[in-house]
Amino acid sequence: MLEGFLQMEHASDLVIGILAFSLLAALLAYFRLTRRLRALAAAVHRFRDGDFTRPIRLASAHAAEDSIDHLSATIEQMSERIARQLEQLQHAQTWRLELLADVSHDLRTPLASMQGYLELLLLKHGAMPLDEQRSYLEIATRHGERLGKLIRDLFQLSKLEAHEITPKREAFSVAELVQDLVQKFQLAAEKRGLRLECRLCGQPVQVLGDIAMIETVLENLVENALRHTPAGGSIHVEVEPRAGRVAVRVADTGCGIAREDVAKLFDRYYRVDRAAGRDDGGTGLGLAIVRRIIELHGSTISVESTLGQGSKFGFDLEVAANEAGARHAVSIMPAAPR
Repeated sequence: MLEGFLQMEHASDLVIGILAFSLLAALLAYFRLTRRLRALAAAVHRFRDGDFTRPIRLASAHAAEDSIDHLSATIEQMSERIARQLEQLQHAQTWRLELLADVSHDLRTPLASMQGYLELLLLKHGAMPLDEQRSYLEIATRHGERLGKLIRDLFQLSKLEAHEITPKREAFSVAELVQDLVQKFQLAAEKRGLRLECRLCGQPVQVLGDIAMIETVLENLVENALRHTPAGGSIHVEVEPRAGRVAVRVADTGCGIAREDVAKLFDRYYRVDRAAGRDDGGTGLGLAIVRRIIELHGSTISVESTLGQGSKFGFDLEVAANEAGARHAVSIMPAAPR
C-alpha cells in the first residue's frame, strides 16, 4: 500500500516536472520569437521615421533559418528598393526644376526679342526704310525659328525619356545618308567660312536602324560642329565599315572641349560655356537627344577632344543581316579552278 502511494507520488512529481520544463521551454521560445519580431518592428519604425531614405539593415536577414528570417530579408530588400526609388525621384525633381528654369530663360529670350522688334515695327510703321524693316523682320524670324527648335527638341527628348519612341529598324545606306546630309549643310558651312566634307572608307554597306533617328543624330552633331568651329576650319563626316558594324564619326577643327566638361556633355541642357551667350542657335538638348537615340540602337556615343584643336564624336551601327550574310558567303566561297 505504502509502496503504491510512493510510486504515485513520484509519478505526479515527474508529471509536474515535465509540465514545468515544457512551460519554461515555451516561455523561452516565446521570448526569442517576440524579441526578433520586436527588433524587426523597431527597424521598420526607424525606416519610417528616417523619411524612407536609409534602407533597413538586419543581421537575421541573411541567416534564412526560418520564416522570420525570410520576412526580414524581404523587408530589407523592400526598404532598399523604396530608398533607391525615392532617390531617383529626388534627382528627377531636381532635374525638372533646373530644366524648368533653363527652359523658361530660353523661351523668354527669343520671345522678348521678337516682341521688341515687332513693337518697334508697329511704332515706326510707314516711317522706317524698307531695308531696315526687312532687317528687323529677319531678326524676329530667326528668334522664331530658334523658339520652334527649342520646343521641338523638348518634345522629342521628353518622348525619348518616357520610352514613347522606339526605332523602326530597316536596312539603309548610311553612306548615302551622310552624302545627302553634307549636301544639305554645305551652304551653311560656306557662309561660316568652313569646309564640310564626307569621307567614305571601304565598300558601302547597309546598316540596320531607324533612318529618321540616325539623320537626327547626324544633323545635331553637324550643327554642333558648325557652331563651335571658327572660320577657316573644317568638318568631316566619316563612314568606315568594320567587322559586323559601321563606324560613323563627325570630326571638326573647332575650339575643343575641356576634359572636365566631357563627362557632362550629354547631360540634359548642359552647355560647355554657358557664359558665352544663348544666341548661337543651340538649345542645349541636341547631345542629350543624340545619346538617347544611339542607346536605343544598342550603341554608345564616344567623344575625343583636345582643347583648342577640335573634337570627334563617333558611334557605330549594326550591319544589316543580308549584308553580313553576303560578306560571309564571299569570304568562304572556294576559289575557282584555273
